[in-house]
Amino acid sequence: MQKHTDFADFTEIASGATIDTARHGWRAKCLQRLIRIDLPVPRTVALSCDTVRAIAAGQLPDASRLMALFGGALVSVRPSPANPDWGGPGTVLNVGMNAAKHDEFAARHGAAFADALYLGFVQAYAVHVARLDPDMFTAEPSAEALAAALAAYEDETDEQFPQDPARQLTEVLRSMARAWEGTTARLLRAAKGAPDDAALGLVVQEMALAIGPGLAGAGTIQLVEGVTGTPQVTGRFRGFNPEDPGAEETLYLVRDRRGRSLEEAAPGAFTALQDYCRSCRAKLREEMLVEFAMEDGRLRVIDALRVQRSSRAAVRIAVTLAQEGIISRDEAILRVEPRALSELLHYQVDPRAPRDRLARGIAASPGAASGRIVFTAAEAQAAAARDERCILVRRETAPEDIRGMHASVAVLTERGGMTSHAAVIARGLGLPCIVGASDVVINARDRSLRTRDGRTLSQGDFITVDGTNGEVLAGVAEMLEPALDTWFQTLLHWADNVRDIGVRANADTPDDGRTARMFEAEGIGLCRTEHMFFDEDRLTVMREMIFADTAKDRKVALDRLLPMQRADFIALFDIMAGLPVCIRLFDPPLHEFLPHDRDGMRELAEALDRPLSEVTRRVEALSEFNPMLGLRGVRLGVTVPEIYEMQARAIFEATVEASRRGAAVVPEIMIPLVSARREVELVKTRIDAVAAAVRNAAGANFDYRLGVMVETPRAALRAGEIAQHAAFLSFGTNDLTQMTYGLSRDDAGRFMGDYVQQGVFREDPFHVLDEEGVGELLLIGSARGRQTRQNLTLSVCGEHGGNPESIAFCRRAGFNYVSCSPFRVPVARLAAAHLALTDPKETSKPT
Repeated sequence: MQKHTDFADFTEIASGATIDTARHGWRAKCLQRLIRIDLPVPRTVALSCDTVRAIAAGQLPDASRLMALFGGALVSVRPSPANPDWGGPGTVLNVGMNAAKHDEFAARHGAAFADALYLGFVQAYAVHVARLDPDMFTAEPSAEALAAALAAYEDETDEQFPQDPARQLTEVLRSMARAWEGTTARLLRAAKGAPDDAALGLVVQEMALAIGPGLAGAGTIQLVEGVTGTPQVTGRFRGFNPEDPGAEETLYLVRDRRGRSLEEAAPGAFTALQDYCRSCRAKLREEMLVEFAMEDGRLRVIDALRVQRSSRAAVRIAVTLAQEGIISRDEAILRVEPRALSELLHYQVDPRAPRDRLARGIAASPGAASGRIVFTAAEAQAAAARDERCILVRRETAPEDIRGMHASVAVLTERGGMTSHAAVIARGLGLPCIVGASDVVINARDRSLRTRDGRTLSQGDFITVDGTNGEVLAGVAEMLEPALDTWFQTLLHWADNVRDIGVRANADTPDDGRTARMFEAEGIGLCRTEHMFFDEDRLTVMREMIFADTAKDRKVALDRLLPMQRADFIALFDIMAGLPVCIRLFDPPLHEFLPHDRDGMRELAEALDRPLSEVTRRVEALSEFNPMLGLRGVRLGVTVPEIYEMQARAIFEATVEASRRGAAVVPEIMIPLVSARREVELVKTRIDAVAAAVRNAAGANFDYRLGVMVETPRAALRAGEIAQHAAFLSFGTNDLTQMTYGLSRDDAGRFMGDYVQQGVFREDPFHVLDEEGVGELLLIGSARGRQTRQNLTLSVCGEHGGNPESIAFCRRAGFNYVSCSPFRVPVARLAAAHLALTDPKETSKPT
């Protein structure tokens, strides 16, 4: 065991030394752990965070005493913040190099080596410590370059290059301490989550110079591949020739037919390095990258870092460590960031491949896809019919674009935010999507897209949409396949065993239902039935119903829609196999199903065999000043009751049929946009009557649950009386946020960035639930609802249902489940498990 020396301002790192991550930083603690597992770490001294703060303030340590610990050897100085992600000033190598050392090294290892070593230190010191112009210190190693660098330093500073090792060390320490306190450094680490008072420690370590008559050099090694997590020896080794320092030889680590390898050149050292990595893995409980040097065939371990890894690698590494008993299952769950799972569910751009970026926007739906540009839904459908991959590019999407989105492999819009139409539908479909791409200007008329750097792309050109990081790339990018593998499934099953809030999926079609089952959702929390009517064959019948002059004519059209709806519900019930399915009755205003341009109206007139003037008048009559607050949702159910009656009949007949074929079905029927108890009473009376009629006609009994979608502030405030007629309340936080703020989610993206940046809102309230405003309405509604009905089921079915912070709020508020788009279900399952493991459940109460 090494002896250690403690001083007031620095501590030699050894097994028994008092080294603490909070006080000395992660690197100092990691090096102590390496020493404790008997890895050959050079002598190292840690300067505490308090010491570094004092240095920045001008209180300098006794550098002579510190250098004396190293017996005249050269040293390096490295940053050691509490968290490695916070970065820090760059490492400075070979502190202590001077003219005397140059002569010593020249005599022992040759002038070329001495010149290269001295020049490298002069250049680093001049740029990073003296803060001189970097362009003056870029020459390749030679005796002339060294002389020129020393002369340039003297010319710029009016003094000779410092020769006293203690002074060199003092200036290096002061420079690094002050760099940490600089404005740029503060902003950079704040962006990575560092607190305002984040402190820096420093470590001073004896240099391992990687020289000698035998094999010498430096490199790194790790035992897993960082992109996939596959067991694989990776890294590099650069052999060093002291006679020609510029002619380094890079060796492969393992045998390779392309060239020499460390495994062949030094098999003993190669085996020892693998053993070091395994020791780190077993005793530090992590996959580590080991930085090493070889001096005349002798290994020295300079540092060890947590292996940089992709999300898919993080999952595999965490699960493997738990399966081998190195960490617990709970720790494996906590080691994977829930949002990172989104990357595993879709194709991703290979991070190792080059990227030609055209534009940036809001990453609204994760994944990546390449395809030809199309500018209309019709063009997307035509491309799909030709089996061509296409990307739908629009200023913004509308409900009539849904078929085009189904036909596309990705969506790009110039406008919109996280909860715009394009973003919500794309997440539900699992399509990569970028919205709010203000870097591009879309000209739908001439079918072109112009980027900020002046490039113009036309219909048919290939682009790649990277919905994970919000980048639009030129051409076809190299991809990684989804990683829904054994490790992914295992991690989520472990998460399910500990979470204490349910997770359902929003699923509008049988395909969505299959996706929900694939991701093991516990049911469907929101089935938006209106999306079933946008298929070509149904849209015409829907329009006939809208244009019907009498209730009798409407019923004729609805009778044609009935078997289509029934078939959809039977398919959903069969797919969900007895799991709960919550079906929202028709919600949007009728005008969404009608064309808005003259060509579309002419086609509709031909399809309905009506005069164009009549079609135009009816479309104008149905238009509203503010349709999202107009005749929609329950208001349609009250004023045009035949629609809800048809849907209820389809649900109940599907219930009977699906129950006969499989598990018993208890459908959940949800009334949208409620604001008054009487609305619920009127709709409930009609639905009860339909249920009785179906029971009599089918000769079968069944149960169903009727509930309310709370989307208006008044519904939340009057939840107590609404709950008298509801078995459940599901808070639709998308519309509830819109109505609480008086904001359009489709337009908020234009200014939301400025609002967040200037502190008006902490976060985009359409992306992260506003706990103070909208959240208070949820608490009031849930408390008043359960005061009326103790066993009232509570849930959130807006896009917030897949957001980890919003899930935390719902869990504290005592909600039964959250529901989100199918591709966010794995994220929600893991986030709920994180919360169960880290946050004791205390029910929130309204203030």
